[in-house]
Amino acid sequence: MSILSAEEKFKNLQGQTSPFPFLIDVDYAKGSYIYDKNGKAYLDMIAGVAVNNIGHNHPEVVQALKTQIDRHLHVMVYGEFIQDAPLEMAERLVEMLPEQLNSVYAVNSGTEANEAAIKLAKRITGRREIISCFGAYHGSTNGSLSLSSNAVKKNPFEPLLPEVNHIRHNSIEDLSKITEQTAGVFIETIQGDAGVRQASTNYLKALKARCEETGAQLIYDEVQCGLGRSGLNFAFEHSGVVPDILTLGKALGGGMPIGALVSHKEKMDLFSHDPILGHITTFGGHPVVCAAAAAGLKVLSEIDYQQIELIGQQIEDELLKLEEVKAIRRVGYMFAFDMESPELVNQIVTGCLEKGLLSFWFLSHPDSFRLSPPLTLSKEEADIAIAIVKEVIIGIRQLK
Repeated sequence: MSILSAEEKFKNLQGQTSPFPFLIDVDYAKGSYIYDKNGKAYLDMIAGVAVNNIGHNHPEVVQALKTQIDRHLHVMVYGEFIQDAPLEMAERLVEMLPEQLNSVYAVNSGTEANEAAIKLAKRITGRREIISCFGAYHGSTNGSLSLSSNAVKKNPFEPLLPEVNHIRHNSIEDLSKITEQTAGVFIETIQGDAGVRQASTNYLKALKARCEETGAQLIYDEVQCGLGRSGLNFAFEHSGVVPDILTLGKALGGGMPIGALVSHKEKMDLFSHDPILGHITTFGGHPVVCAAAAAGLKVLSEIDYQQIELIGQQIEDELLKLEEVKAIRRVGYMFAFDMESPELVNQIVTGCLEKGLLSFWFLSHPDSFRLSPPLTLSKEEADIAIAIVKEVIIGIRQLK
């Protein structure tokens, strides 16, 4: 075995995403905390970037995993065998959704769900144009990256998917760009990477009407903002405007990797013919992952959203008292804190890390830092988080 340190192995053997990883050497995680191999506890106010919505290693999820592992792992590619875990996951998910979203196609990640949604919109309409919003982030695979609007992230990988156009988020005027040539319109009901930007109810109603007028499919990407993150089961519930197609990921697996495409059964059935296997995945609907997802959805159905709103408002009110915080955008447990510069943001994120609290950046909004704590965060844990963030920011102020 190599005598390299864990950090050296991490940097040498694993593909890297940035020159500045956190480098926490994780031992275990439980509830709202991650513990490193030196015994240091980190209050996780990021939840794996909106993945661990019900906290780390929730006992019901862990038990579901153990039970399924004792039964079987992968047995067949998606769509061929009847398996209890994927069925339970789909049933629980459909029960939480409006009746027109009654068919679930399980995949491996949110970005794969968006790739599948591109295909389904084209298959339903026979059209080619896809429209998404400026400020959008839909993933980093070829098709989903094409939908995103950050040119810095896209340019090195061009050419990407053709016939993708962008409109302004929350601009009713731009809806005229949706035409009879448009297969589908992708929108995050709450833009995450752009710094927590919620689509207004009026905008979503106008968008829905325009899609119905032109025959375009309305596709909500709730990979990040869905599954309780916004303070409701799904972020579109804030407006009551239901999409034709919904994509999910991140928190759906209770800590395991999964994504899902959801639509009406008649539309989803189009993948089964002309051509057969119109969309296919080897590991989508993996029984172990779906067992975790089903357990996680059960836990989510018991979440007290009123308590989340109370704690979320407390965090917002307390941190807005800091003169360095220029503005806060919050929906449920999605927070963006606007600061005066990216340098200050970096100091805050680094300072919180040193004091045992995990905050994070936005890819496309460097003047803000983000929090996205577990929905199971307690009042006492929120108080600790507030105290640490205040201590760090006041400490930076005093050093100036």
